Amino acid sequence: MAAPGAVRTMILRRVRPAAWRHARWVRPVRVLACVVAVLCVTALVGAATLRATVLERGYYQAALDDERAYDRLYDEVLVDPGSRPVTRSLLSRLPVPEPVVTANLKTVLPPATVRQLTDEQIAALVGYFRGDSDALGVSVNLRPVLANVGELAHVYLGELASGERAGHRIPPEAEVSAALARVDKALDSVAAGRKPEGLPKVELSDRDAGKVTSVLLSRVPAKERAPLRPQVEGALEAGDTGTALAAVGPYLPGGKADGGAAKSRRELLRMADGGRWNVVRDLKGSGVDTAALDSARDATRLMQGLVQTLAVAVGLLALVFLWISGPPGRRTRRLRTTGWILAAGGALPAVAFWVVRWRAGALLWQPPASWPASLSGLVEDLERNALTALTAAGLSAAAVPFAIGALLVVASFVRERHRAVRTALRALTRRTRTRLVGCSAAAVATAVVLGVVLAPAAAGQPERTYCNGSARLCHLRYDQAAYLTTHNSMSSTADRFISPLQDGDITTQLDDGARALLVDTHTWERSDQVAERLKVSDLAPGMRRKVADVIDRTGPARPGLWLCHATCRAGALPLVGTLREIRTWMDQHPSEVVTLVVQNGISGEQTASAFRKAGLKHLLYTPDRDPGTPWPTLGEMVDDNKRLVVFSEGSGGPAPWYRGFYRYGMETPYDFRDPRSMSCAPNRGGTGKRLFLLNHFITDAGGSRLDAGEVNSKDLVLDRARRCGIQRGHPVNFVAVDFANLGDARGAVAAINAARAR
Repeated sequence: MAAPGAVRTMILRRVRPAAWRHARWVRPVRVLACVVAVLCVTALVGAATLRATVLERGYYQAALDDERAYDRLYDEVLVDPGSRPVTRSLLSRLPVPEPVVTANLKTVLPPATVRQLTDEQIAALVGYFRGDSDALGVSVNLRPVLANVGELAHVYLGELASGERAGHRIPPEAEVSAALARVDKALDSVAAGRKPEGLPKVELSDRDAGKVTSVLLSRVPAKERAPLRPQVEGALEAGDTGTALAAVGPYLPGGKADGGAAKSRRELLRMADGGRWNVVRDLKGSGVDTAALDSARDATRLMQGLVQTLAVAVGLLALVFLWISGPPGRRTRRLRTTGWILAAGGALPAVAFWVVRWRAGALLWQPPASWPASLSGLVEDLERNALTALTAAGLSAAAVPFAIGALLVVASFVRERHRAVRTALRALTRRTRTRLVGCSAAAVATAVVLGVVLAPAAAGQPERTYCNGSARLCHLRYDQAAYLTTHNSMSSTADRFISPLQDGDITTQLDDGARALLVDTHTWERSDQVAERLKVSDLAPGMRRKVADVIDRTGPARPGLWLCHATCRAGALPLVGTLREIRTWMDQHPSEVVTLVVQNGISGEQTASAFRKAGLKHLLYTPDRDPGTPWPTLGEMVDDNKRLVVFSEGSGGPAPWYRGFYRYGMETPYDFRDPRSMSCAPNRGGTGKRLFLLNHFITDAGGSRLDAGEVNSKDLVLDRARRCGIQRGHPVNFVAVDFANLGDARGAVAAINAARAR
């Protein structure tokens, strides 16, 4: 029998651990621990939300993409009359008239360049918020823009000075470059009304002198033009450009007569210093308060550093204290307490995010009243989109601890009240029950940490891969997407083809959204071969006679491989040189998938050799031998950098990537006389193929601008594409049009892709 002292010691050992739980200080400390634990869960939800949104490049890219920011910039903001004072100031230094630049905006500032510049700024901003850099160094590389402006200036001044349309000689490019350099150096003198030194003497005809005079005087107030006209025109007729510029200099933007624009001219010069524009420096210099960005950066660093670490450490300590201070032998009640804490920690930020979403209108930054309505609308839409994405990510993060907590609470009630469960648990050994509870606690902790970290990332927007201008298209297979296709792409006004079917050259067509090109390859024909080719061409009879007359007066055949329409003497582009231009464009646009369908007037071996010489071999995609095999997604083609698909209208080969189109695709007829006769009847390729070419142009009497303006309308393209897709049982892929710059076939293709990518 044990001694009384030993028994007393054993009793004390059992009583003391439970006794302190009933101490007076335990209850308030447990309440405080519950509050602290709830706040820690809330802090983790907030940190995870920031990590998935504000600190993620894809968050900003998604807002821009969803609001079509780049398209709206060109289609709404830059054409808004309210934007003219801004564009006028920015263009004050350029040696090209404002209308010339604004009419060529996509040449001077291509959409791909805008996206690249924007992505650079997003990366800099995110790096600053993450703490990767100590200073906000947002700067814009203006070199591509200035290079494009320089090219435009070369073309404009070259034609203006030489009188090309009047039949005068075009000066060599070096002469124009030197002239531009001297013009730029002399502009300070011009702005001050002094005659600049070193300007070239330009010989102009009387007609051209009058034209240039009108351009220079267009910026002079109307009432002051008459006295200046004789002086300016006389100076230009004598070739004295310095005197002419000095006369109108004070009235030009940046001159003494326009003090407000002088500041913007100096700003443009400083912005372009070294080819980079330091945005932050100029914002601060213009009085814009950037303290909000600094405060945001301090807040994000605090949340991602100290707050997140303390939330994890303190929260775990609070949960441990609540666990060990709970009623002895009542582990179910302890789990229920943990569940209520997690549920409350998730509910609190969820309510906050709902309030933010509800009060979104009052939280948005309001642009100044002086801004154009189109720009203000774009900024407000971007803010609203970003705020919606932020609250969605926050609600997703808050849902994880709330759901886990609710599950624990329900499970505890079930355990307490369900007899079978209690009986089964009692049948377990003490060690097994302890292990079960320990595993449950570990699983809960792991689920909370991983859920809070991963859930907002899923709701947020990761950095996006773009395919043909849209992140959503990356998930479409090649045979599911739609492509704006230019018919007889090489036959353009820009390249001076007789009876052209496009206006812009091939690079311009690609810039304007074309992603499939229908081209014809030829060798230069002899005079006796022309008549036979003209018989099978789609040129109008009258045009055939004109071409034949021209050919009778032309020289001998030219060697090499060419892109021609019907006959090379009616217009020709060197095949290899044009393919190199396509390669350059694709290298500059690494997320674009392009298709060529070749009406082959040369052999497959010659075609393969031309692509090899053009340096396109690494981009060529090889279709599966089985035409029925599903195609890869556009995203897979972009990731593999196999983004150029080349088909032959004939049998193709011998190169494996050069397949016959009509093994894989089908088409509609193409010899329509008027828009009302356009049908969906089967033509080459029959039916049941994976690729569908919609010939959407009028060819009965050659290309027609009037017909193109009608048939390229968005509604007509959408209606015919939908109708033909239903009749054929397969959606349209290639929408082939003449004069793609007329109408809105591009908008129709974008609408088709948007519907398919949902």
